[in-house]
Amino acid sequence: MAIMSAFLCLLLILSFFSSGTSLSSNYYSKTCPNVESLVRRAVRDAATTDKKVPAALLRMHFHDCFIRGCDASVLLNSNGKNTAEKDGPPNVSLHAFYVIDNAKKVVESACPGIVSCADILAFAARDAVVLSGGPSWDVPKGRKDGRTSKASETIQLPAPTFNISQLQKSFAQRGLSLEDLVALSGGHTLGFSHCSSFKNRIHNFNSTTDIDPSIHPSFAATLRSVCPAKNAKNAGVAMDPSSASFDNTYYKLIFQQKALFSSDKALLDSPKTKNLASKFASSEDAFTKAFIKSMIKMSSITGGQEVRKDCRVVN
Repeated sequence: MAIMSAFLCLLLILSFFSSGTSLSSNYYSKTCPNVESLVRRAVRDAATTDKKVPAALLRMHFHDCFIRGCDASVLLNSNGKNTAEKDGPPNVSLHAFYVIDNAKKVVESACPGIVSCADILAFAARDAVVLSGGPSWDVPKGRKDGRTSKASETIQLPAPTFNISQLQKSFAQRGLSLEDLVALSGGHTLGFSHCSSFKNRIHNFNSTTDIDPSIHPSFAATLRSVCPAKNAKNAGVAMDPSSASFDNTYYKLIFQQKALFSSDKALLDSPKTKNLASKFASSEDAFTKAFIKSMIKMSSITGGQEVRKDCRVVN
Protein backbone atom coordinates (compact mmCIF):
# COMPACT_ATOMS: atom_id res chain seq x y z
CA MET A 1 0.00 0.00 0.00
CA ALA A 2 2.82 2.37 0.88
CA ILE A 3 4.51 1.66 -2.48
CA MET A 4 1.27 2.35 -4.35
CA SER A 5 0.79 5.62 -2.45
CA ALA A 6 4.31 6.73 -3.30
CA PHE A 7 3.75 5.84 -6.96
CA LEU A 8 0.50 7.81 -7.10
CA CYS A 9 2.25 10.78 -5.45
CA LEU A 10 4.98 10.67 -8.11
CA LEU A 11 2.36 10.57 -10.89
CA LEU A 12 0.69 13.66 -9.43
CA ILE A 13 4.01 15.51 -9.33
CA LEU A 14 4.85 14.57 -12.93
CA SER A 15 1.39 15.54 -14.18
CA PHE A 16 1.82 18.93 -12.48
CA PHE A 17 5.09 19.57 -14.30
CA SER A 18 3.79 18.41 -17.72
CA SER A 19 0.62 20.38 -18.31
CA GLY A 20 0.09 19.12 -21.84
CA THR A 21 1.88 21.90 -23.73
CA SER A 22 3.08 20.35 -26.98
CA LEU A 23 6.55 21.46 -28.07
CA SER A 24 7.91 21.33 -31.61
CA SER A 25 11.04 22.40 -33.46
CA ASN A 26 9.11 24.47 -36.03
CA TYR A 27 6.69 26.20 -33.63
CA TYR A 28 7.74 29.71 -34.75
CA SER A 29 8.63 28.92 -38.37
CA LYS A 30 5.77 31.07 -39.69
CA THR A 31 5.03 33.43 -36.81
CA CYS A 32 8.59 34.46 -35.78
CA PRO A 33 11.16 32.71 -37.98
CA ASN A 34 14.14 34.81 -36.83
CA VAL A 35 13.55 34.51 -33.09
CA GLU A 36 16.59 32.34 -32.36
CA SER A 37 19.01 34.63 -34.17
CA LEU A 38 17.57 37.63 -32.30
CA VAL A 39 18.07 35.92 -28.93
CA ARG A 40 21.52 34.68 -29.93
CA ARG A 41 22.64 38.22 -30.75
CA ALA A 42 21.37 39.54 -27.39
CA VAL A 43 23.22 36.81 -25.49
CA ARG A 44 26.41 37.31 -27.51
CA ASP A 45 26.36 41.08 -26.99
CA ALA A 46 25.93 40.68 -23.23
CA ALA A 47 28.62 37.99 -22.95
CA THR A 48 31.08 40.23 -24.80
CA THR A 49 30.97 42.76 -21.97
CA ASP A 50 30.38 40.35 -19.07
CA LYS A 51 32.09 36.96 -19.17
CA LYS A 52 29.87 35.70 -16.33
CA VAL A 53 26.72 35.87 -18.47
CA PRO A 54 26.84 32.36 -20.06
CA ALA A 55 27.11 30.53 -16.72
CA ALA A 56 24.40 32.76 -15.25
CA LEU A 57 21.93 32.01 -18.04
CA LEU A 58 22.51 28.26 -17.91
CA ARG A 59 21.97 28.23 -14.14
CA MET A 60 18.88 30.43 -14.48
CA HIS A 61 17.32 27.95 -16.90
CA PHE A 62 18.01 25.01 -14.56
CA HIS A 63 16.45 26.86 -11.64
CA ASP A 64 13.43 27.80 -13.74
CA CYS A 65 12.73 24.26 -14.95
CA PHE A 66 12.98 22.67 -11.49
CA ILE A 67 10.16 24.82 -10.09
CA ARG A 68 6.78 24.44 -11.85
CA GLY A 69 8.51 23.40 -15.06
CA CYS A 70 10.21 25.65 -17.65
CA ASP A 71 7.67 28.46 -17.42
CA ALA A 72 9.87 31.54 -16.82
CA SER A 73 8.49 31.82 -13.27
CA VAL A 74 12.07 32.53 -12.14
CA LEU A 75 11.93 35.81 -14.09
CA LEU A 76 8.89 37.26 -12.31
CA ASN A 77 9.47 40.09 -9.85
CA SER A 78 8.20 40.05 -6.29
CA ASN A 79 5.37 42.42 -5.48
CA GLY A 80 3.67 43.70 -2.35
CA LYS A 81 1.61 40.55 -1.96
CA ASN A 82 4.11 37.92 -3.01
CA THR A 83 7.82 37.11 -2.74
CA ALA A 84 8.83 35.54 -6.05
CA GLU A 85 11.25 32.69 -6.83
CA LYS A 86 14.10 35.01 -7.75
CA ASP A 87 14.12 36.27 -4.15
CA GLY A 88 14.14 32.78 -2.60
CA PRO A 89 17.39 31.85 -0.79
CA PRO A 90 18.84 29.58 -3.52
CA ASN A 91 18.16 32.22 -6.18
CA VAL A 92 19.43 35.45 -4.67
CA SER A 93 22.76 34.94 -6.48
CA LEU A 94 21.08 34.54 -9.88
CA HIS A 95 21.95 37.39 -12.22
CA ALA A 96 21.89 38.52 -15.87
CA PHE A 97 18.10 38.89 -15.93
CA TYR A 98 18.69 41.98 -18.06
CA VAL A 99 19.89 39.73 -20.91
CA ILE A 100 16.48 38.08 -21.12
CA ASP A 101 14.81 41.52 -20.87
CA ASN A 102 16.90 42.80 -23.78
CA ALA A 103 16.19 39.72 -25.89
CA LYS A 104 12.46 39.99 -25.14
CA LYS A 105 12.34 43.64 -26.23
CA VAL A 106 13.95 42.83 -29.57
CA VAL A 107 11.73 39.80 -30.11
CA GLU A 108 8.60 41.76 -29.19
CA SER A 109 9.51 44.43 -31.74
CA ALA A 110 9.78 41.79 -34.46
CA CYS A 111 6.95 39.47 -33.38
CA PRO A 112 4.70 41.07 -30.74
CA GLY A 113 2.86 38.70 -28.42
CA ILE A 114 4.20 35.53 -30.04
CA VAL A 115 7.29 34.21 -28.25
CA SER A 116 7.19 33.25 -24.57
CA CYS A 117 9.83 34.31 -22.05
CA ALA A 118 10.23 30.62 -21.21
CA ASP A 119 11.30 29.89 -24.79
CA ILE A 120 13.64 32.87 -24.82
CA LEU A 121 15.33 31.60 -21.64
CA ALA A 122 15.65 28.10 -23.14
CA PHE A 123 17.25 29.55 -26.29
CA ALA A 124 19.56 31.72 -24.19
CA ALA A 125 20.75 28.75 -22.11
CA ARG A 126 21.61 26.84 -25.29
CA ASP A 127 23.39 29.89 -26.72
CA ALA A 128 25.33 30.28 -23.46
CA VAL A 129 26.72 26.76 -23.86
CA VAL A 130 27.67 27.40 -27.50
CA LEU A 131 29.40 30.69 -26.63
CA SER A 132 31.43 28.78 -24.04
CA GLY A 133 32.72 26.35 -26.64
CA GLY A 134 30.08 23.70 -26.05
CA PRO A 135 27.64 21.99 -28.41
CA SER A 136 24.53 23.37 -30.06
CA TRP A 137 21.15 21.63 -30.32
CA ASP A 138 17.65 22.22 -31.60
CA VAL A 139 15.59 23.60 -28.71
CA PRO A 140 11.96 22.39 -28.74
CA LYS A 141 9.65 25.40 -28.84
CA GLY A 142 6.19 26.39 -27.69
CA ARG A 143 6.52 26.77 -23.92
CA LYS A 144 4.12 29.08 -22.14
CA ASP A 145 4.87 31.48 -19.30
CA GLY A 146 3.59 30.76 -15.80
CA ARG A 147 1.54 33.13 -13.67
CA THR A 148 2.75 31.87 -10.29
CA SER A 149 6.15 32.38 -8.66
CA LYS A 150 6.72 31.72 -4.97
CA ALA A 151 10.00 32.04 -3.08
CA SER A 152 8.80 29.35 -0.68
CA GLU A 153 8.90 26.79 -3.51
CA THR A 154 12.63 27.25 -4.12
CA ILE A 155 13.20 24.79 -1.28
CA GLN A 156 12.45 22.18 -3.98
CA LEU A 157 15.70 22.99 -5.82
CA PRO A 158 18.46 20.38 -5.41
CA ALA A 159 20.96 21.82 -2.94
CA PRO A 160 24.78 21.67 -3.19
CA THR A 161 24.73 19.78 0.11
CA PHE A 162 22.49 16.95 -1.21
CA ASN A 163 23.60 13.32 -1.01
CA ILE A 164 23.00 10.87 -3.85
CA SER A 165 19.63 9.68 -2.51
CA GLN A 166 18.32 13.24 -2.25
CA LEU A 167 19.58 14.06 -5.74
CA GLN A 168 18.02 10.96 -7.25
CA LYS A 169 14.66 11.74 -5.63
CA SER A 170 14.72 15.37 -6.76
CA PHE A 171 15.43 14.45 -10.37
CA ALA A 172 12.99 11.51 -10.41
CA GLN A 173 10.18 13.79 -9.25
CA ARG A 174 10.69 15.70 -12.50
CA GLY A 175 10.86 12.61 -14.67
CA LEU A 176 14.65 12.80 -14.94
CA SER A 177 16.89 9.73 -14.70
CA LEU A 178 20.25 9.06 -13.06
CA GLU A 179 21.91 9.63 -16.44
CA ASP A 180 20.17 13.01 -16.63
CA LEU A 181 21.44 13.79 -13.12
CA VAL A 182 25.06 13.05 -14.02
CA ALA A 183 24.92 14.74 -17.43
CA LEU A 184 23.21 17.91 -16.19
CA SER A 185 25.63 18.13 -13.24
CA GLY A 186 28.24 18.76 -15.93
CA GLY A 187 26.82 22.27 -16.20
CA HIS A 188 28.97 22.93 -13.13
CA THR A 189 31.89 23.20 -15.53
CA LEU A 190 30.84 26.84 -16.00
CA GLY A 191 30.78 29.69 -13.53
CA PHE A 192 31.57 30.72 -9.98
CA SER A 193 30.43 29.59 -6.55
CA HIS A 194 30.19 31.53 -3.31
CA CYS A 195 31.76 29.99 -0.24
CA SER A 196 28.34 29.41 1.31
CA SER A 197 27.67 26.56 -1.15
CA PHE A 198 30.63 24.45 -0.02
CA LYS A 199 31.64 25.77 3.42
CA ASN A 200 30.05 22.65 4.98
CA ARG A 201 32.96 20.65 3.51
CA ILE A 202 35.84 22.83 4.75
CA HIS A 203 34.66 24.06 8.17
CA ASN A 204 33.03 22.02 10.96
CA PHE A 205 32.39 19.07 8.65
CA ASN A 206 31.30 16.85 11.55
CA SER A 207 31.90 16.28 15.25
CA THR A 208 35.26 14.59 14.68
CA THR A 209 36.84 16.43 11.75
CA ASP A 210 36.88 19.98 10.46
CA ILE A 211 37.37 19.09 6.79
CA ASP A 212 35.56 16.55 4.62
CA PRO A 213 38.13 13.70 4.34
CA SER A 214 37.02 13.04 0.74
CA ILE A 215 38.52 16.39 -0.40
CA HIS A 216 42.12 16.40 -1.59
CA PRO A 217 44.17 18.11 1.18
CA SER A 218 45.77 20.72 -1.11
CA PHE A 219 42.39 21.60 -2.62
CA ALA A 220 40.85 21.92 0.85
CA ALA A 221 43.70 24.22 1.89
CA THR A 222 43.12 26.43 -1.17
CA LEU A 223 39.39 26.64 -0.45
CA ARG A 224 39.98 27.49 3.20
CA SER A 225 42.39 30.28 2.24
CA VAL A 226 39.69 31.85 0.05
CA CYS A 227 36.83 31.08 2.39
CA PRO A 228 37.71 31.62 6.06
CA ALA A 229 35.26 30.43 8.69
CA LYS A 230 34.06 34.01 9.17
CA ASN A 231 33.74 37.07 6.95
CA ALA A 232 33.56 35.23 3.63
CA LYS A 233 30.18 36.61 2.55
CA ASN A 234 31.04 37.55 -1.04
CA ALA A 235 34.10 35.36 -1.52
CA GLY A 236 34.17 32.31 -3.73
CA VAL A 237 35.98 30.33 -6.39
CA ALA A 238 35.60 29.29 -10.02
CA MET A 239 33.65 26.07 -10.50
CA ASP A 240 36.71 24.56 -12.18
CA PRO A 241 40.02 25.88 -13.60
CA SER A 242 38.45 26.22 -17.06
CA SER A 243 35.24 27.77 -15.73
CA ALA A 244 34.62 29.86 -18.87
CA SER A 245 34.89 26.81 -21.14
CA PHE A 246 32.24 24.14 -21.56
CA ASP A 247 34.17 20.87 -21.29
CA ASN A 248 34.40 17.66 -19.25
CA THR A 249 36.96 18.97 -16.72
CA TYR A 250 34.27 18.84 -14.03
CA TYR A 251 34.15 15.02 -14.15
CA LYS A 252 37.92 14.67 -14.08
CA LEU A 253 38.07 16.83 -10.93
CA ILE A 254 35.56 14.59 -9.16
CA PHE A 255 37.95 11.64 -9.48
CA GLN A 256 40.87 13.83 -8.33
CA GLN A 257 38.97 14.58 -5.07
CA LYS A 258 38.59 18.19 -6.19
CA ALA A 259 34.81 18.36 -6.51
CA LEU A 260 33.48 21.59 -5.08
CA PHE A 261 30.04 20.62 -3.76
CA SER A 262 28.90 17.69 -1.66
CA SER A 263 26.40 17.02 -4.46
CA ASP A 264 29.30 16.76 -6.95
CA LYS A 265 31.22 14.29 -4.80
CA ALA A 266 27.96 12.38 -4.29
CA LEU A 267 28.10 11.19 -7.90
CA LEU A 268 30.76 8.73 -6.73
CA ASP A 269 28.48 7.25 -4.07
CA SER A 270 26.35 5.12 -6.41
CA PRO A 271 27.78 2.54 -8.83
CA LYS A 272 25.66 3.76 -11.75
CA THR A 273 26.39 7.47 -11.30
CA LYS A 274 30.08 6.74 -10.67
CA ASN A 275 30.30 4.72 -13.88
CA LEU A 276 28.59 7.50 -15.84
CA ALA A 277 30.88 10.15 -14.35
CA SER A 278 33.88 8.00 -15.28
CA LYS A 279 32.57 7.64 -18.83
CA PHE A 280 32.13 11.41 -19.18
CA ALA A 281 35.56 12.08 -17.62
CA SER A 282 37.23 9.90 -20.24
CA SER A 283 35.14 11.03 -23.22
CA GLU A 284 34.06 14.61 -23.85
CA ASP A 285 32.03 13.35 -26.82
CA ALA A 286 30.04 10.99 -24.59
CA PHE A 287 29.39 13.83 -22.14
CA THR A 288 28.33 16.23 -24.90
CA LYS A 289 25.83 13.78 -26.39
CA ALA A 290 24.35 12.96 -22.98
CA PHE A 291 24.18 16.63 -21.99
CA ILE A 292 22.25 17.55 -25.15
CA LYS A 293 19.79 14.70 -24.61
CA SER A 294 19.23 15.63 -20.97
CA MET A 295 18.93 19.38 -21.65
CA ILE A 296 16.22 18.73 -24.22
CA LYS A 297 14.44 16.42 -21.78
CA MET A 298 14.66 18.88 -18.87
CA SER A 299 13.69 21.90 -20.97
CA SER A 300 10.60 20.03 -22.17
CA ILE A 301 9.09 20.00 -18.66
CA THR A 302 6.30 22.49 -19.27
CA GLY A 303 3.90 24.29 -17.00
CA GLY A 304 2.90 27.77 -18.21
CA GLN A 305 -0.34 29.35 -19.38
CA GLU A 306 0.38 32.58 -21.29
CA VAL A 307 2.88 34.58 -23.38
CA ARG A 308 4.00 37.51 -21.26
CA LYS A 309 4.52 40.95 -22.76
CA ASP A 310 7.06 41.74 -20.04
CA CYS A 311 9.07 38.84 -18.63
CA ARG A 312 9.04 40.34 -15.13
CA VAL A 313 5.26 40.65 -14.67
CA VAL A 314 2.21 38.57 -15.58
CA ASN A 315 -0.13 39.95 -18.24
